[in-house]
Amino acid sequence: MTPQEIAEKSSAALDSNDAASHALGLVVTQIAPGFATVTMPITPDKLNGHGICHGGLIFALADTAFAHACNSYNQRVVAQSCSISFLAPGKTDTMLTATAREIHRARRSGIYDIEVSSEAGEIIAQFRGQSRTIKGQYFEDPQL
Repeated sequence: MTPQEIAEKSSAALDSNDAASHALGLVVTQIAPGFATVTMPITPDKLNGHGICHGGLIFALADTAFAHACNSYNQRVVAQSCSISFLAPGKTDTMLTATAREIHRARRSGIYDIEVSSEAGEIIAQFRGQSRTIKGQYFEDPQL
């Protein structure tokens, strides 16, 4: 299998068991080794008391892109730590996109930067995640 095929198969396996992301309407739109984009529509049920997208849901969007990027090698990976900076409000009836990029990956640890932006190109949030590889694969691969 090519690295791209491994990333696609790993992402599909991860997504198939992710009930929380499905409930939020999150969709993986791109996947490659160490890279992922995930979208989320901001619907009225995602607004907080200020009438803007709830920060926890923006975090969930970024975290999902992070998960798909770091799990793109057919190795099970979890978050070790993450942080987010909110830069602008997410407004109703728009689509947010989280773009995750691998910054560094060595042995069992990785660092990923995720940018959440609106469809108008406005940066809504910056997220950084540190990953930790755990035991297990998504599918049988004798190379691992």
